[in-house]
Amino acid sequence: MGKLDLKFFLVIFLLVGSILGSGCLRDFETESYYNIEDMDISAVSIGTAFVELNVTTYVEKYQGDAEKNTSLLLKVYSRESGLLEVQKEVELGTFEAGETKAVSQTVSLPKTGGYELRTVLFEEKTQKCNGNIKIYNLDNLPSDLQDIGLEIPEIDFQVKKVEDGKVLIESDIYLTNEAQTPSQNFQMLVKAREMDAGLLADKVWTWTGIIGSQSTIIKSVNITVPDQYNYAVEVLIWNNNTIVKRGEDYIQLSPKVQIKDGSKTTTKTIETSDFESNDDDEYFPKEESASAESVSATPGFSLFLSVFLLSAAGIFISRRRLR
Repeated sequence: MGKLDLKFFLVIFLLVGSILGSGCLRDFETESYYNIEDMDISAVSIGTAFVELNVTTYVEKYQGDAEKNTSLLLKVYSRESGLLEVQKEVELGTFEAGETKAVSQTVSLPKTGGYELRTVLFEEKTQKCNGNIKIYNLDNLPSDLQDIGLEIPEIDFQVKKVEDGKVLIESDIYLTNEAQTPSQNFQMLVKAREMDAGLLADKVWTWTGIIGSQSTIIKSVNITVPDQYNYAVEVLIWNNNTIVKRGEDYIQLSPKVQIKDGSKTTTKTIETSDFESNDDDEYFPKEESASAESVSATPGFSLFLSVFLLSAAGIFISRRRLR
């Protein structure tokens, strides 16, 4: 029996050794456990149509020695429809046991209703834990004062008239309302500033008009500037006494070009009148001459006099017949 017992213990020893060598128990012993302790949400910016949120998730690894890469997936669902609106994933790297990381992610959402935000932690490709938080009534958040929902995506320029060293330029300003409601009627200032000296060549005040939701209009403004200079055209939209939107583009009537060898630059001569449009008779109007007015006035007086004389002759003849 002694020999049998020895063989039995030897077999058990070999089995345990093979199990330890294969790593089965080792994997079990190094199993990692995580917990999402908390989630914070703050508003980065609040517009008329969208709100940008910062979501901070606090992830703790409270057990495990294995050093494996982790990632955090953020999903945002509409509470009204249940549809997935946004999802973002960020890599977190490895955790040590007892370590807590604060992970911040930014999402932009339509400013309507409420949402449910879910975070899912993965170790390699294995889901370890998740958390969620709900937000309500985003449409009741007041918009930032500087966000009016308007954008200036583009400005076009057209030469309307060149005369006496002055250039009349029509500026077509594209205004887009990205909000979900019609815009207000804002004041708009358009300025042309010479680029080298910084001198103001012209400025015009106008109004944006009311722009429909998700719509773009073109606002045309005429500015007059001296020829053969380069200008920065600034568009400033005002809400009462505050500038709430800026746009800028450039007109180069005397552009500088680089010589082929790259050592210096030279000024290129632009014949501005070559770009003059043909439908500009209403600009730079000229006064009519006095002779033209007198010529047009004479036929009118003669016609009136003729009618008067004919009427008088008719009355005279009628009286003679009555006698």
